[in-house]
Amino acid sequence: MRNIKIAILSPACWRTPPRKYGPWEQVASNIAEGLVERGYDVTLFATADSLTAGKLEAVCDQPYGEHPEMDAKVCECLHISHFMEMAHNFDILHNNYDFLPLTYSRLVSTPMVTTIHGFSSPKILPVYKKYNDTSYYVSISNSDRSPELDYVATVYNGIKPEEFHFREETGNYLLFFGRIHPEKGTCEAIQIARKAGMRLIISGLIQDEEYFKAKVQPFVDDKMVVYVGNSGPARRDELLGGAFALLHPVSFEEPFGLSVAEAMMCGTPVVAFRRGSMTELIVHGETGFLVNDIAGAVAVIPEVEKINRSNCRQWAMEHFGMDKMIEGYLAVYRKILLA
Repeated sequence: MRNIKIAILSPACWRTPPRKYGPWEQVASNIAEGLVERGYDVTLFATADSLTAGKLEAVCDQPYGEHPEMDAKVCECLHISHFMEMAHNFDILHNNYDFLPLTYSRLVSTPMVTTIHGFSSPKILPVYKKYNDTSYYVSISNSDRSPELDYVATVYNGIKPEEFHFREETGNYLLFFGRIHPEKGTCEAIQIARKAGMRLIISGLIQDEEYFKAKVQPFVDDKMVVYVGNSGPARRDELLGGAFALLHPVSFEEPFGLSVAEAMMCGTPVVAFRRGSMTELIVHGETGFLVNDIAGAVAVIPEVEKINRSNCRQWAMEHFGMDKMIEGYLAVYRKILLA
């Protein structure tokens, strides 16, 4: 297994690893770097400005998410086709770019693992179903599995512990960290903080401009509700570690929730709505609280202080550390290559 050649496909929307927002790019980077650290021959397919200790293949000079003048579809087509046209040089392909690469998969002989980072819409499911018999699907949580698909494994997203510093002391503000979109619950986080009488810091990419203007911006007073923009890694570590609790009041079936694992890695408990993978990520009463609504979230805020922050860190290290993820993917590769 050690001498196998692995190709990792990351999206081309953001740099790999991302400068700020970019969860799929971040996970793809962590997979690539984790494999390189273990001595594997890894080629990362990403934008030309990407960073890796392995080999880099790129046809898109810059990420289209940072350059609106670029045509996203053209970049995607060039990027994915380049990856698939080089498939013969590798023993295994690892797709972290959703369903489009599947449409090439029967044209090559190299087996391809596809990590399904959530379903953006039920409309994309027919593509996954078409290639179900000839592809290898990995889910990022047990809750994010379609009953219409077969899966080779569930591998939780893994993060680098050294990028998230443990803070033993309890912070004095609540934090919302994630894309600003109705399904992520930014508005609900504001309501929870206001009812709890605590300061709220909001950090994230504004994905829905109208929602931000109507439901978020009117409450931003730079005192009790503060919007600090889309934060990069250093600021992310500071904000997550310094928070009293992370609020994650999602209104959809969250496939994973990277910020939830990242907060716990810093020792910060999470208060989340009981949706999707939250029951897998959070140990109720030990690393945070699972609630059903705004009132439930407000009610548990006083209880957050009783949580041992060391337990949050230990739980995250054991279940969502990069090494754990790499072990999971190596087991998937072995199962496929040694079958």
